Parts: sequence; structure tokens; C-alpha cells
Amino acid sequence: MADFLGMMKQAAQLKSRMEALQAEMDRIEVEGQAGNGMVAVRLSAKGDMRGITIDASLMKADEKDMLEDLVIAAHADAKRKAEAVMQEKMKDVTGGMSIPGLT
Repeated sequence: MADFLGMMKQAAQLKSRMEALQAEMDRIEVEGQAGNGMVAVRLSAKGDMRGITIDASLMKADEKDMLEDLVIAAHADAKRKAEAVMQEKMKDVTGGMSIPGLT
């Protein structure tokens, strides 16, 4: 019975840490860039887009296709960074344990 109570206490602590982690992930921002910084995308660590910066030189009709590609590339870069931050924070919360559905 003591083992069960200990497991329940650990589960409650993990839940509390996970809730704190979710709040932290909403505050952390990462930036992805493309085209040597001509396009930058900011995401929360959860992956929500917070902002985009586009160099004015790309605001030409004949640069439309390149601009679209750069936005996609910058978003992908930011998403990779956000995922890396999330993975690292999850390791801290779970103590390095692999928990299905969380890591």
C-alpha cells in the first residue's frame, strides 16, 4: 500500500511539473531564419507563431516565390528549435525517463 501511495504522490508531482512546463513553454520564444536573416519567424516553444520579419528588399512582385519559400524555411527552422527546447525541458521534468506520449 505504501508503494501505491508513493506512486500516487509521484504522479501528482509529475502532473504539477508538467503544468508548470506548459506555462513556461508558452513564454519561451525561438526564432528561425532563412535567406541569411532576410526572413525571420518567431514561435513560442509550443509552436504558436508570434511574429514574422521580412526584409523590405523582398517586397517585390518578382520576388514573391522566393519570399514564400523563405517564409516556409524560416518557419521550419523555428519549429525545429521549438521542438528542441521542448525536448530538453521534458527531460528536466521527467528526469530523463521516456514517457510514452510525452517525449
